[in-house]
Amino acid sequence: MKLSETWFMEGYIDFELQKYRLLAYLKEVKGCFDETKLYPQLADVVFHYKNLLAFRENKKVLQDNFPKRLDQVNVQRLELVYEKMLADDGVMQELEQITEYAIEQMKGTITEGAEIFDFVEKKMQVEPIGIMPLYKNEGYVFLHYGDKFEVRIYSYTITLFEHKNARYKGIRMEYMDTRTKTLANTYQQIKLDVIRDYRALPNPAVYKVEFPLAVPLHETLLPIAKRALVKHIGHMA
Repeated sequence: MKLSETWFMEGYIDFELQKYRLLAYLKEVKGCFDETKLYPQLADVVFHYKNLLAFRENKKVLQDNFPKRLDQVNVQRLELVYEKMLADDGVMQELEQITEYAIEQMKGTITEGAEIFDFVEKKMQVEPIGIMPLYKNEGYVFLHYGDKFEVRIYSYTITLFEHKNARYKGIRMEYMDTRTKTLANTYQQIKLDVIRDYRALPNPAVYKVEFPLAVPLHETLLPIAKRALVKHIGHMA
């Protein structure tokens, strides 16, 4: 189940109706968290939470106050709807009750997801393999988790982009191959083999990312590994 960007002011604005709609959505999100699946659910709840805060704290809905997922057409529609609501005290009171309730409920859900995220991030280890080049924004990641002998090989590229007065780093990881790690076939040997087999980067930065438990790969491990790698490289710069 998904909520639209403007779910809290769509259709018949009734607290009980929207309450059960919200609770059904959060129940599905919690079910994913119970399976240690964080994404895209955690990011989606955070998006809706920020939407509600922007609506509550700004009595006029402006494009800059809403996350960029809203396009201009949706923003203009929101402004028109809001102007009509201002003329109806009953509707506004109902809407404010919905948003206050939803904010509190989502806050608890976000806290639960953040605790799982923090647990995984703290248990995750990121370390370089061998001698590192000066340029570290491109290279390979060896991902190993649980009790598997398999090591998943990814290429990674870190890019810098600017938004208003802030600068952000983004990372892209692409799966390449899977190798088996043994006492003889160490990370260093796998690194040599990968450099030999994939000649696009003659002297790449190579990192290992290890996590001791078995968790969902795409929904949890990879998103957190990306963040951990960017943080590690940033600290080493």
